[in-house]
Amino acid sequence: MGKYLFIAEKPSVAQQFAAALSETNMKRYDGYNEGDKIIVTWCVGHLVTMSYPEVYDEKYKKWRLDTLPFLPEEYKYEVIKPVAKQFGIVSKLLNREDVERIYICTDSGREGEYIYRLVRQMAGVHDKDERRVWIDSQTDEEIKRGIKEAKDIKEYDNLSDSAYLRAKEDYLMGINFSRLLSLRYGNAVASFMNKKYVAIAVGRVMTCVLGMVVKREREIRDFVKTPFYRVMANTSIEGANLKMEWKAVAGSKYLDSPLLYKENGFKEEKDAIHLIAETIGKDDAELIFDEEKNTPADEVTGVIKKIEKKKEKKNAPLLYNLAEIQNDCSRFFKISPDQTLNIIQELYEKKLVTYPRTDARVLSTAISKEIDKNIRGLLNVPGVKPFAEKILEEKLYEGIAKTKYVNDKQITDHYAIIPTGQGFRNLQGCNKLVINVYELIVRRFLAIFYPAAIYEKLSMTVEREGEFFFANDKYLVDPGYLAIMEYSFKKKKAEDASEEENEEENAEEEENNPNMAEIISKIKKGDEVTFLSMGIREGETSPPKRYNSGSMILAMENAGKLIEDEELREQIKSSGIGTSATRAGILEKLVKNEYLSMNKKTQIITPTFLGEMIYDVVTVSMPSMLNPDFTASWEKGLGYVSEGDLSADEYMVKLENYIRQRTAKVMQLNNSYLLQGQFQKISQFYKNTATKNAAAKKSSKKKEVVKDGKL
Repeated sequence: MGKYLFIAEKPSVAQQFAAALSETNMKRYDGYNEGDKIIVTWCVGHLVTMSYPEVYDEKYKKWRLDTLPFLPEEYKYEVIKPVAKQFGIVSKLLNREDVERIYICTDSGREGEYIYRLVRQMAGVHDKDERRVWIDSQTDEEIKRGIKEAKDIKEYDNLSDSAYLRAKEDYLMGINFSRLLSLRYGNAVASFMNKKYVAIAVGRVMTCVLGMVVKREREIRDFVKTPFYRVMANTSIEGANLKMEWKAVAGSKYLDSPLLYKENGFKEEKDAIHLIAETIGKDDAELIFDEEKNTPADEVTGVIKKIEKKKEKKNAPLLYNLAEIQNDCSRFFKISPDQTLNIIQELYEKKLVTYPRTDARVLSTAISKEIDKNIRGLLNVPGVKPFAEKILEEKLYEGIAKTKYVNDKQITDHYAIIPTGQGFRNLQGCNKLVINVYELIVRRFLAIFYPAAIYEKLSMTVEREGEFFFANDKYLVDPGYLAIMEYSFKKKKAEDASEEENEEENAEEEENNPNMAEIISKIKKGDEVTFLSMGIREGETSPPKRYNSGSMILAMENAGKLIEDEELREQIKSSGIGTSATRAGILEKLVKNEYLSMNKKTQIITPTFLGEMIYDVVTVSMPSMLNPDFTASWEKGLGYVSEGDLSADEYMVKLENYIRQRTAKVMQLNNSYLLQGQFQKISQFYKNTATKNAAAKKSSKKKEVVKDGKL
């Protein structure tokens, strides 16, 4: 009987498989482990890559317009030199005569599939029994299940096709468009930056992301603050004071008035003053405002028109996918998406959580049937033990399959990131940040088994002289799942907060009406309310927010739409820009290329001067590359290929036609002069860079005088 060969993506994962298989007489060799019946080896990430154009023909080494577009009929690949030794070991093992079956244990996703297929292709594997292991965590049970249920590699051919196409797409767009724009506009950029040359890097996803950041920055620059004026009333009801706010609703003579900024604010202060005067029966000139812009109302009265009390339920949020937790980690810990991915990958490899590179935020029906195992394991985590106990004792997990948290249709490769309920000993060697991220995942998971939080919403409407004033408040009646969401790291932050920060929080609490519930219990519709004073509260519109690393990942997931509301995000979710596995890397690349700048402390993202210039180059040459919907459509196409709804050949025809058409169009354009004016315009926002460039240019001219002996 022949041996079984297991090939993992990384050495650490290979060791997990070796341990789970419990092979006797297992010995460690250079690049693999071998026992009586099995062999376990590993890649070190990618072992094989696509060859550069000059490998096809030496003429492609020099960047020239007459060699574009570069569209090879057959693609060439090569072993990556630094890992050539490990490739040789893996290749030899794959082709050993005594290897009867190969188990592919690379990461269960498109990229993991691509890693093995390239190795297989370069190693020339033929006529072997190859089976794909697809697992959601690295626990021993899951590894054994994955091996037992491993399918023939042919069942993943569509996924493999989409992986190859994604690589070809990035390769062709990157090479052709980067060379094309560098040759057409590189000199214009270099001249303005006072550099010898500038290579313009363009990519299907990275250029779109650059565009999103630059557009947002320009929206902020062009934003003009608009002041508005709200009318407030201090009232007395049943001996208690209550703040109310005017709104132009049905019945108000200001409904849909052009004088309004919104229903609760005027564009001009004089119009707010006039409303106050009308309401309390005075002329505008008679009103006397104090420093806080309040004027006595001489105790005029209004009538209660409506009182409403209603319960409002808030369910626990959906589970984490990679984008959601990257956003939360950016918000809570000010770390980059790439750092977050590395941390969750570490937790995954330590058997603590399930597969990290997932877009799903729900569980599968299959896992929901045995989810109590995951919960039971969390009894070992002191901070959440009481919640796990309650869920198990009351069997709150039993109906989970009928909730929104379980949906097979919303899962492509893997279900959401959840704790495995295992691997707790491995937590002891983790740093505090890793433990905090684990806590996020654990609490989010346990929350879905708890009942909804219940609020009581109180509202009251008072009418005076045909105008309407409103008071609203909201009280937490039953915390439900919110009881679980008390993060330990937040308590520490609260202790460390300054007195000033605490005072601000207290001031915000005083803005509410803590006695409103008591007031409403004593009054009824038709009762009178006394107006003690009326005032004006000035506000102003705010510019759009800059992206931070977390919100950028969410915007990429939702094809350029930065949607704050979690439920709405899930409703409109599409294929997005990039994938959960690649988005963090795209941001890192843009920062490394110095197209974007990311503040390490705040994680705020802004464009650089060079980044804005590249944006303008793409705008005048191939603007579709900046369109999030267009970029997302390519990712959606890859999804169709992996699902078998579109053939690889059809996709390649569309891709090559697009590259030919774009290349031909750019060849016909010459916008260098136009760009110089645009570069000059944006340079004012980068004065330090512009000054440095000017100084360098002046220095360069002096050197030329010495060198040539003449001007």
